[in-house]
Amino acid sequence: MPLRLKVNLAHHPFHALRVGVALGHVFPQDPAGHVMRRAGTGVGQLLLAADYGFSPVSRTMSVLGKQAILEAIAKGAITISPFCAERVGPASVDLTLASTFRVFRKVHQVIEVGDDTDYRAFTDKIEVEQGGSILIMPGETVLGITRERLTLGPGICGWLEGRSRFARLGLMVHISAPFMGPGIDSQQVLEMSNFGPAPLAVAPGLPICQFVFQRLDGNERYVGLFAGQTHLTF
Repeated sequence: MPLRLKVNLAHHPFHALRVGVALGHVFPQDPAGHVMRRAGTGVGQLLLAADYGFSPVSRTMSVLGKQAILEAIAKGAITISPFCAERVGPASVDLTLASTFRVFRKVHQVIEVGDDTDYRAFTDKIEVEQGGSILIMPGETVLGITRERLTLGPGICGWLEGRSRFARLGLMVHISAPFMGPGIDSQQVLEMSNFGPAPLAVAPGLPICQFVFQRLDGNERYVGLFAGQTHLTF
């Protein structure tokens, strides 16, 4: 039988309690806007007060709006090269497509998926000339890369996302793994797939994706395999 709790918020020290929803959890917030939580609490449970064992957690993991993005760039916390201020939106920055691509060869073997599997062993790198485009057939995946090099300082992470105008044509810009950790200094590789019914011609210079920046609660840095990837090494 589920436990039912009745709380008189008028007499509670957090009588201005507000419920916040994040990542599927339901967290109350105190009047200052701090989220209240308790370790080990299950998804969807309502947490009620600090004196029941909850601790305040600072709400630092926020998405950066346009002004915050520009301020972070001015301070050097974010570097985009080349940078175009006109591509900064209300809560993201559009990134454009470079002229370097990798196309998959026709293979007649099973590709074993593992940590040591190298996509370069099954793809060929090509360059598209200025004014040209690459054709992505229905059901085909092509690897591209952004023209811009993105550097994130400690305390900044983010998400690489597609744009709805292209998604409505059936173009998926980033199959999976959209999260980009703090400390990256790289051009962003795009796993572009055509899920639509018709071939799609994609040209270099197209603002094909957007990057959403988020503040990180911590100063860790990503130092993995692709942290410094460019069009020369991808």
